[in-house]
Amino acid sequence: MSQIDMSAPPMVRFRNVSKAFGDLVVLDDLNLDVQPNEKVAIIGPSGSGKSTLLRVLMTLETIDSGVIEVDGEPLWHMRRGDKLVPASRGHLREMRKKIGMVFQQFNLFPHMTVLRNVTEAPIHVLGLSKEEARARAVELLEMVGLGDKLDSYPANLSGGQQQRVGIARALAMRPKVMLFDEVTSALDPELVGEVLTVMRRLAEEHDLTMLMVTHEMGFAREIADRVCFFDSGRIAEEGPPSVIFSDPKQDRTRAFLSAVLNSQ
Repeated sequence: MSQIDMSAPPMVRFRNVSKAFGDLVVLDDLNLDVQPNEKVAIIGPSGSGKSTLLRVLMTLETIDSGVIEVDGEPLWHMRRGDKLVPASRGHLREMRKKIGMVFQQFNLFPHMTVLRNVTEAPIHVLGLSKEEARARAVELLEMVGLGDKLDSYPANLSGGQQQRVGIARALAMRPKVMLFDEVTSALDPELVGEVLTVMRRLAEEHDLTMLMVTHEMGFAREIADRVCFFDSGRIAEEGPPSVIFSDPKQDRTRAFLSAVLNSQ
């Protein structure tokens, strides 16, 4: 596991962040700090705000109030003197480079080969040469066990293989923060393990800050430095996996874990 420097400034910081869809409040005055290299598992019932947390970090959803910082910089705002003003499109574009996301549905480009899926953004967003982007992609595809699939198209891959391409594609941007949104939930059970194996390697071998929304409790227990239990847009309870899974303090956490663990 990477060493976590608790004295370092947070890599991700939510300060009083709220987000609602109509009358439904999905993030309710949320405060959360995530340290550099920390692996945080986010668990909780459907509709508790878990995926929205990732989507506002990825700038796929706006926030209604509060401030989010990534790597010391405001995400949805820019500093102007001592004031924070709404972010420009250019600022959002720059900030987005710090964050990689792997989605539940694989979101690969169906008309592009595996290699091109992984090289496209580094070439067009980061300005890498085709040779540099290819070298980076080949290394990452080898790492996720797909070095022999460079010329394949997504339709010819299993769900687990497509998800591993998605992980390689996100890593190709060299993000500081990786977001994983229920990345195994669309997979057949026998394919879940191969994706979790790749994520386990990432957690153990790479200096990456990882936020993982997951319903794989065994995986969360094994990989996470901290588990956050979400309920109604807030963190109802958080702590090391050993505490959250073995001795949760809140009735709501206990009831949720009991229901989930009994169904697995």
